[in-house]
Amino acid sequence: MKILLTGKTGQVGFELERSLQGLGEVIALDRSQMDLANLVQVRDVIREIKPALIINPAAYTAVDKAESEPDLAQRINADAPAVMAEEARKLGAGMIHYSTDYVFDGAKTTPYTEDDATCPINVYGKTKLAGEQAIQAADIPYLILRTSWVYGMHGKNFLLTVLRLAQEREELRIVADQHGSPTWSRTIADTTAHIVAQLRSEGAHKFLDKLQSRSGLYHLTARGQTTWHGFTKTIIDHPSVTRKPLVIPIATQEYPLPAKRPGNSVLNCQRLINAFCDLPTWDQALKLCQQ
Repeated sequence: MKILLTGKTGQVGFELERSLQGLGEVIALDRSQMDLANLVQVRDVIREIKPALIINPAAYTAVDKAESEPDLAQRINADAPAVMAEEARKLGAGMIHYSTDYVFDGAKTTPYTEDDATCPINVYGKTKLAGEQAIQAADIPYLILRTSWVYGMHGKNFLLTVLRLAQEREELRIVADQHGSPTWSRTIADTTAHIVAQLRSEGAHKFLDKLQSRSGLYHLTARGQTTWHGFTKTIIDHPSVTRKPLVIPIATQEYPLPAKRPGNSVLNCQRLINAFCDLPTWDQALKLCQQ
């Protein structure tokens, strides 16, 4: 089974290239080989490779910069997935795509389910939602996996920023009124690989039928929840962190950014757990990542 993987140098793509080994012929591409801002190239690459499955972790993820680059964010996060889905339909292929908690406004007081109404409050969230809708409308076997607060030891993310700042500062002022589930990029990749393995357990020839029968939206984050402040304190408390600055809680309004953030980003993952596999708690995964 030929698997086309986009964004192999990104946080999730980097882990996916490793996790997917043995599940098919993995053709992993970076931006120089398949730039999602170049829709003609996206179409041409898919037509040349003719994959049975497209896995798309690549995205425009600079949340604040997206406010001043809405057209580019739209092209990468919405138009490119639409082209991928259109080409998948022509090939009779399937698609696994990753989305975000930012499709919600964060006003709900309990974890969001896949059936909750979306209402993004920033450009990034709006463009990711448009990408979801394009795939859902394409009439292909698909999984859309929404995740949140992604971190890892590769790329740019909150964990690596905190580890750097811990070496440079005596105190860290961190937002304590936004709630979410920090999710290790390796958890996302390993869960995806587990799902693919389950769906092709009866052989590659049955894979697309089984993917079709499970098609839909699923939430994929670590279990449990915390705040950015709680996440930071847990990072700093790890024995591998030698300098331990004071972590001071602040309100969102004390740290203004161009893009609004949801106050509640916690996703209910029970649908994925029931359908495929269990998920680790966020603090368990963080300990493994920091080992």
